Amino acid sequence: MRSRSLPAQLILIAALISLACKLSVQPTASPRATRPPAPTQAPQVYNNPDYGVTITYPAGWSTEQNDQAGLRPVGAIIYIVSPGQKIRSVLFYEMLANNETLQDAAAQVRDSVLKDMQGTQILRDEGLALEDGSQAWITILTSTSPNSTDLKISLVTVLYGERLEGLYTFMVFGPPQEYDAQQGAIEAMIASLHVETASLYGVPREQALVQLGGESTNPRNYDPATTPGSGDKMVFSGLVAFDPQLNLVPDLAATWEVKDGVVYTFILRSDARFHDGRPVTSQDVIYSWERAADPTTASDTVLTYLGDIVGVKERQAGKAEAISGLKALDEHTLQVTIDAPKPYFLLKLTYAVAFVLDHANVESGTEWYRTPNGTGPYKLIRWDRFQVMVYERNEDYYLELPAIRYIVIQLYSGVGIRLYEAGEIDITGVSLYNVPRILDPQEPLHADLISGANMCTSYVTFDVSQPPFDDLKVRQAFTMAFDRQKYIDVVLRGASLPADGPFPPGLPGYNADLAGLPYDPERARQLLAESKYDGPEGLPPIVYTSSGFGSEAGSSISAMAQMWQQNLGITITVENLETNLYRDELHAGRHGQLFDTGWCADYPDPENFADALFHSDAQQNLGHYSNPELDDLLEQARVEQDVSHRIRLYQQAEQIIVNDAPVLFTVHSMSYVLVKPYIRGYVLTPIDVPLERYLWIDPSKR
Repeated sequence: MRSRSLPAQLILIAALISLACKLSVQPTASPRATRPPAPTQAPQVYNNPDYGVTITYPAGWSTEQNDQAGLRPVGAIIYIVSPGQKIRSVLFYEMLANNETLQDAAAQVRDSVLKDMQGTQILRDEGLALEDGSQAWITILTSTSPNSTDLKISLVTVLYGERLEGLYTFMVFGPPQEYDAQQGAIEAMIASLHVETASLYGVPREQALVQLGGESTNPRNYDPATTPGSGDKMVFSGLVAFDPQLNLVPDLAATWEVKDGVVYTFILRSDARFHDGRPVTSQDVIYSWERAADPTTASDTVLTYLGDIVGVKERQAGKAEAISGLKALDEHTLQVTIDAPKPYFLLKLTYAVAFVLDHANVESGTEWYRTPNGTGPYKLIRWDRFQVMVYERNEDYYLELPAIRYIVIQLYSGVGIRLYEAGEIDITGVSLYNVPRILDPQEPLHADLISGANMCTSYVTFDVSQPPFDDLKVRQAFTMAFDRQKYIDVVLRGASLPADGPFPPGLPGYNADLAGLPYDPERARQLLAESKYDGPEGLPPIVYTSSGFGSEAGSSISAMAQMWQQNLGITITVENLETNLYRDELHAGRHGQLFDTGWCADYPDPENFADALFHSDAQQNLGHYSNPELDDLLEQARVEQDVSHRIRLYQQAEQIIVNDAPVLFTVHSMSYVLVKPYIRGYVLTPIDVPLERYLWIDPSKR
């Protein structure tokens, strides 16, 4: 990795000394607090496998791991204090450049400690062999702190790793007289310092890719049949998948044939197995899809992605016990019949609702998803609620084995960019707040940045079944009273592209010449006056539904509300729904007249936007918009085999959608990701791809 400024990373050591001196000179609270330990007490051992460090410390001494008195600088692992807190010690861990020598690193540590100190006298500065035979560098000195406290300090520096990438600093300090009285105990503690390969939640750190994540309290988010997201593609898999270049590739299916565009015959891999070793069969696919279509599962995605299969709609409506278009010809041969020749059908099977599940696993209990028996490249081996999820490589994976053995997802452990800077995670997204900083070429993290447009479109849905958005002119007025560019510049800090329609840049069918509804406040006021509500005074109370907590609107909604108030004289009320239940509530129809929504491509085809979101019968058409002319165009495009003509049909459909304004299109978002130099193979894909199986760790770049 690139060299970092070690003094800058350890500068807080000096602040620690300054603050700790106040504790070191304080009298003890009571005689019992300083009573020496009984002679029979044995030394104690501190062991932290996450950092690969062990220290034996004297009986009667104690450890601290909290932020008491603000003494928790970056990199501090543990504090060990003597009875009465006269002697304090702290262990630090830091990553450093692989061209550092032990003596150079020790000198930088010493210089960091001595910053702002006075009257320093070096008593010892030399190499040291620890009890385990490893080499360290020890510096012992006396000095006076900025608050005029005399101190004696020992600094022990240890480098660890084949490329010397880990720097451990053990600092012990206190009043000279007290230090000398405890010298034997201090020397024994220093000699006991032992470092080895660090682990993280029981797995070797150097073999793990560490990322930051969150945890939902809604179990539907973890079930492939009901998740509103792209699903856990490390654990589960389907018949086909996308590679990082967005090529459709075989997955559980080794090959397939298509007859007349409607009959698909899939040959499953003979070596495909669930994580428990059971072979995957065609009956497993049928079980998974029929479960997804079962009305009791209440899937909000099954019609969107599997609805082309004959019999799925009947199964989902409760009119059939099975999906008639599925047939197991034998254990490894599956026949799927769809309702018409559709060139995008295979692409839909990459979505989570088409993943293959193990019947026994699903039926094992309501929390089956916490111990999933999947088929994917990784096994979920540990899940500590709101703390961590640990995945281990599936050694029996039927495709090429992932190069990285472990994936660690830290749950709610802090701010991504801060954890990234501290070396605690390897990949992180960049928030809009930090985008200007990371885009600065002078910023050290800039070299780690990977950015680009994704295939996502944000929009606000108008529920056309509720007044006042049952009126086209009201919808158009709200749209034309919204200044996209100002919204991007002020609220999104310039980190997005304006969206005039549903198709994002990069999607086949994207039309740079689309005639969107422009920002025109005067025309917007005129349209509102021409509506059946005769202007703002005739409008009913309007409720805007969003996800979040509390009653305060976020900056995004506040900006839109302010524009509508200034340009149209309209005041809206904002209601926030609990984030984990937000999508469920929208699909249940429990929302205001307009609400936050957005869509990211699941496969690179305009059908995934135009048809999936705006056809009258679309499962994702949450605003109840309907236009027979649009439906006719979309139904033609579904079966059109000529690519050019098909694209033209979707562009015509997009223009109708824009003119009808069933939603207010806001932005096409951008992706900004920081990736450590030693994580190789990372590709910024505009569609969610299970990249973990394609990455590898290059130790020479650490």
